[in-house]
Amino acid sequence: MKDIVLPVAHVFALVMMVFSGAMLAPAVFAIWGLDAAFPAFLASAAATFSLGALLWFGTRRFKRELKTRDGLILVTLTWIALPAVAGLPLWNFLPIDFTAAYFEAASGLSTTGGTVLTGLEHLPRSINLWRCLLSWIGGMGIIVLAVAILPLLGVGGMQMYRAEMPGPMKDRKLTPRIGQTAKLLWAVYGGLTATCVGCLRLAGMNWFDAVCHGFSALSLGGFSTYDASIGHFDSLPIEMVLTLFEVLAALNFATHFLAWSQRGVLAYFRDAEAKAILTVLSVSCVGIACFLYFKGTYPGFGTALREATFNVVSIATDSGLHTQNYALWPVFAPMWMMFLSCIVASSGSTGGGIKMIRTLVLAKQANRELNQLVHPNLVRPLKLGGVVIANRVVFAVLAFVFLYFMSVVTLIFVLLASGLDFLTALSSVIACINNAGPGLGRVGPASTYGVLNHFQIWVCSAAMLLGRLEVFTILVLFTPTLWRK
Repeated sequence: MKDIVLPVAHVFALVMMVFSGAMLAPAVFAIWGLDAAFPAFLASAAATFSLGALLWFGTRRFKRELKTRDGLILVTLTWIALPAVAGLPLWNFLPIDFTAAYFEAASGLSTTGGTVLTGLEHLPRSINLWRCLLSWIGGMGIIVLAVAILPLLGVGGMQMYRAEMPGPMKDRKLTPRIGQTAKLLWAVYGGLTATCVGCLRLAGMNWFDAVCHGFSALSLGGFSTYDASIGHFDSLPIEMVLTLFEVLAALNFATHFLAWSQRGVLAYFRDAEAKAILTVLSVSCVGIACFLYFKGTYPGFGTALREATFNVVSIATDSGLHTQNYALWPVFAPMWMMFLSCIVASSGSTGGGIKMIRTLVLAKQANRELNQLVHPNLVRPLKLGGVVIANRVVFAVLAFVFLYFMSVVTLIFVLLASGLDFLTALSSVIACINNAGPGLGRVGPASTYGVLNHFQIWVCSAAMLLGRLEVFTILVLFTPTLWRK
């Protein structure tokens, strides 16, 4: 067992030491802003680096090239253990316990955006910056970042990239080398983030809010610097900017790179996922706006369209930013939004859920099965965007969707057994496993996950990590064959 775990622990130690450097950004900001959180960040950075150094020193003789099994273990270990150290500044400074600090950090790194904190606008700015920075780091995955800046991972980096990147088609690479691929993805990610921040500043935000919400928008993280989220600003230009960049963040970043490298938008029109996402979002925004208008929720269609567009796009893309307490809307609207959070995000994006590519594969497979009922001898390959999808991919999608829904059902029953009401249990599990942020009921957009007890918070934390790693990566660790030599 130690021959399997200790080489992974050696690399994880390096990840911890690198991650400790991220805490210096809010620490420097705390010095500049003269806020009281500076000692918490400095102590947490020192503790994280020291723990990583001790672990690295103790496991250095077990260093070797990582295999597929090691990549799966490392990714899971990173996402489970890293929130514990990422939450140290919050635990050290805020009047919260370790459970709440872990949840907040896991919510940031998994880009979920659910929070246990209130009075966000009264927190030190360095704390809010750290929360949003966690979302931004988690947006493309801390492991992909490590691959980009730690060449020592070498060939083994591909195993972590495949375990980390969302979506069923993980063998496609932009470049032959995984390090170069990660750097290209981060270049696109960073470029879009900088553009979003600039646009938010022009739309009326101050620089601090623009940076924090730019981090949240591109990571689809959902953290805000205000309890009222984007509703605090009551600004149509800000909502338009965020809506645009949330949609961009929900699309495949490889498609963004191809569009940029080809100096055109044809890459989006050739992407079956992108076309499906834009169609579903457009129809849903107009449909929900009409529904709210005819139900009398808003007096004018223009207002209904504005509120529906921002909130539907935000929840559907798994961002979680909001302008309204949509839990008060007629129940069809928020439930439809929760459903969209399961399917809208693209593979290779910062969103969660089943992903649109799997939804399209399932729809095509269902149509193929119906045709074969009528014509039993019919042989028709499954195609998506003109590309033939191998049967092994179809089977993998079916297995994933089964495990996804079984995980949702199991977690819902666990929360129900803990005494939570059905709507809150259902919506909190869906929101967490899709990394969408706010749910409904007691954890709606006007509330926080802080109303849950410790056991329920840990269940929601598990759902966030399970969703971020797309179920398979965690559940495969429980198969005996993985641990055999």
